[in-house]
Order: sequence, then C-alpha cells, then structure tokens
Amino acid sequence: MDLTKKSSVIILNGFLGSGKTTLFRNLLGQAKRKGFLVQAIVNDMSELDVDGELIGNTAAVEDNRDLMVSIHSCVLSSPKGIKKLDQAIQQLKRSSSVPPELLIIETSGSCHPMPLIQYFQRSSTEKLIGVFVLVDSLMLNHDYDGGKTLIPRFQQNLQSEKRDTVNLLVEQIMFGSHVFLTKSDRIAANTIDVIGPILSQINPNAVIQKLQFGKMSLESIFTLHEYNYKNTEILVSELSQILASSSTQDRPYDIETRVIEDDRPFHPQRLWDVCHEYLNDQIYRSKGFFWLASRDKFAMLWNQAAGGISLEITGSWRAGIAEESDSGLSEMELSELKKMLNREKGRFGDRRCDLTVIGNKENVDQFTRALESCFLTEEEIKSWCSGAEFADPWPSDLARIWN
Repeated sequence: MDLTKKSSVIILNGFLGSGKTTLFRNLLGQAKRKGFLVQAIVNDMSELDVDGELIGNTAAVEDNRDLMVSIHSCVLSSPKGIKKLDQAIQQLKRSSSVPPELLIIETSGSCHPMPLIQYFQRSSTEKLIGVFVLVDSLMLNHDYDGGKTLIPRFQQNLQSEKRDTVNLLVEQIMFGSHVFLTKSDRIAANTIDVIGPILSQINPNAVIQKLQFGKMSLESIFTLHEYNYKNTEILVSELSQILASSSTQDRPYDIETRVIEDDRPFHPQRLWDVCHEYLNDQIYRSKGFFWLASRDKFAMLWNQAAGGISLEITGSWRAGIAEESDSGLSEMELSELKKMLNREKGRFGDRRCDLTVIGNKENVDQFTRALESCFLTEEEIKSWCSGAEFADPWPSDLARIWN
C-alpha cells in the first residue's frame, strides 16, 4: 500500500433541492455493486437529518455503517462545519484499515463551496478531484426566466452590496469543476439550450452537462485529476473578506429552517389545498417523512423544491403491518413486533411526521403554520378511528424508492 498516496475526494454542491442526494445514492449503490471502497459524509443544515437517513438507508451503508458520517444542524462552510468535517474525516480513517478509493461529500444546499475547497487545498492526506455543482434547471426556468435574469440579478446585488441566495447560487457555479443541469427532462429543449451558455458565462472553466435521475458512472470519477485551484485564485481573493464577515452564521443568506414533528397524519385534501395556496419560490426546500390518513399503511417521503412536490413511498409502517389480518408473520414475530410498537412514543405506533421547511425568513413561518393546520384534528381522529374516509386528490400511483 502506498502510504504517500492521497485519498480522492469529490464534493457534491448545489442549491437546495437540486438533486444531490439522488446522485449520492446512485454513486453509493454502484460502489456496493462493483466492490469499490467509497466513504461518505452527508450534511444537512436542519436538526432533522433527512438526507443522512436517506443515505443511511442505501444498501451500501446499511451493510457497513462505518462508511458514512452524518453532520447536521450546521452548514459545512461555517467554522463549526469545517471543524465537524475534519472530525468526520478522521473518524472515517479510523474505521478502515485501508484508505478509501473515494470520499464523497454531500453539502447542504446553503453551503458555500469556497471554505471546503480551501480546506482540501491545505490537506496533506486528501486530494480534491472534483467540485460537482448541481443546478436545478426547473428552478432556473421558474425563478430566473430560464436563467436569463440570473446574471443581471447577481450584478444588481454586487452594485448594491447585497448578499442573498442569488449570490450563493452564482458563486456555487463559479467554483464548480463540473456543473450538472438536473431535471432537464421537465422543461422545453430550447430553454435548456439557453441555460447552458448562461452557465458557461458564469464559469467558462467548468464542464457543463445534463444529468438525469442522478445517473453518473462511478468509474468516470476515478479518471479525474486534482481540482484546479488556479482557476479560482482571483475569486477566492475577492470573496475571502466578504465570506469571513458572515462565517459565524450557521444559516446564512436569510435562510431559515423550521421543523415539524407530530404523530398525527395529514388530511390529504387540506394538504393538497395548502400546497397549492401557500407554496411559493421563497420556500426553497421542504423534505421529510410523513403519513396520510387515507394511506396509513405507507411511510412516505415528502420532497419539495422549486414549486414542485413529489411524494414517494419509502416502505411500510410497522404499525400497519401489525394491523394486517394476513401479515405473513408468525405468532412469535407478530408478538415481538407488537412489543416493539408498544415502546414507541406516538399514539399510532411508529407512524410519525418529521418534516423540515427551509426558506426565506419572511415566508418560512407562514408555510410551516399552514402545513401544521393539515394534521387531523382530534375530532377527525375519532372519526378516522371509527372508519371515516377522507378525500384524497394526490396521485394514486406514487413512486417507491428502491436502494
């Protein structure tokens, strides 16, 4: 073993909801199937570690929990985050007798890439080979007129010395070695043709290409050379003082997070109505696990970004299995399952709603309150327990997540 060889690292960066976790899961799945030793660090700015739980449920990590470290309740680009990143890397090193072939780091969507790049530039044991910036083309189309207003709005911010999520989005692109357009299948081809040149204006040194459903060859990553730090020297010089002044903020750019935790199910019709009435471009991201009164057997993933929401089945609640007349379990297995459910804190076994809402400070509270109004009332719970049914306008053919 070559003890002088540095471990290769890629950073998955990009704004909230751009598809980083989908790509991350895909790469870890390939590593598992093809026998590569790949370690992972995942960062979620919220107290609820939704991304960490999703990555942790992949087959690769389930088989070996030492492959992943989850960092939440802070942003990696803050001093607190950089310290936790260093601790996570040291923890992963101690967990393996051989260095990994690749370390993948998924940042939260509010993470500025520059402090991480500087960290690896100083490292004597890790080699940064790629900063992959994922850009949500659906969001660019919806919020920035197909990308046409992105550069003008950034220039306006520079002139007025204002820093908001526009700066973050543009600067993430500026630091990327590779920029991937996600969700391109959901907008017109001529709009994609416009977005590409705009991104090239922002970062002429980056490789820019489309990425659908996180499908990327793991082997292609192993062909990459070290990140070109010279390409961003001037940018680092210009931004160092600006970022240093806000480096103590764990939630910069007026981005706030709210957490919803409840054991009650959502009323499907009210949830539908609230999403159509209150969801706007200032709610950057909401995600988590929940259940509907009309589909009480299934644990679902709530995944919202850029005005779009997807509901996906992640599995079955244990309580739902225990309630089935023909669960396929033996009497002993069913008895153990019921004992396990009796230890749960909620009224409905292991069923729960754990959601994170991320958005502009002025809008996040309003949307959070609106979501909380969608839970069944106590009177509705009594009716539901007596067999009442509720109108459900959500699509019947929800996707199921597979590892």
